[in-house]
Amino acid sequence: MNASLLESIRTRFSVRKFDGRCVDREILQICLEAARLAPSAENSQPWRFLILDDPETIRSFGRSAFSGIYSLTGWAASAPVLIVLLAEPDLIAGRIGKWIQRLPFYLLDMGIAGTHLVLQAQSLGLGTCWIGWFDLRKTRKFFGLPKGIKVCGMIALGYPQPGQPVRKRSRKPLEELCRFNSWK
Repeated sequence: MNASLLESIRTRFSVRKFDGRCVDREILQICLEAARLAPSAENSQPWRFLILDDPETIRSFGRSAFSGIYSLTGWAASAPVLIVLLAEPDLIAGRIGKWIQRLPFYLLDMGIAGTHLVLQAQSLGLGTCWIGWFDLRKTRKFFGLPKGIKVCGMIALGYPQPGQPVRKRSRKPLEELCRFNSWK
C-alpha cells in the first residue's frame, strides 16, 4: 500500500467544526472525480451527488433535515459544503442482485464512492464527516427527489477549524480481525 495513502487513512478524523472558508468548486470537482472513479457492482455507477455550497441553502436545508430528534446533527448546517449521497439503483445489480444475494449492492457502491471522496478531500487538506443521522423524509421533500432515487447519507466538507482535538481511535489489531484460508 502507498505509505502516504495509509498515513492519510491513519490521520483522518471526523471534522465537525470548520473554519468558514469557502471550498472552491475546482477542489470539489477533484473530490467528486475521485468518487466517480470508484468501482461498483456490474459497473452500475449508482451514485448521484447533490452538492450544497450556498450558505443560505445549507441553513434552510439544515433547519429541515436536522430538526427534532435529529438536532444533534445541527452542527452540519455550518459546514461550507454538504454533499447528499444519492443512489439510482440499477435493475440488475440493484434489484436482482439484492434479491439473490440479500444485499443491496448500491449501498456498498455508495460506501466505496464516499470513501474515495473523503480520502481525496483529506489529501487536499479538507476535513469531512459522514452523516447518517438526519430526517430522511424531510430531505426527500426538501429536494423534491423522484421515487427511484435513494438517499444514502451525507458528507459535511470544509477546511477544519484549527485546534480541534484529534481523538485517538481505538482499533482492534489485525491478528484479531484476519484469518487466512480457514476460519479456524
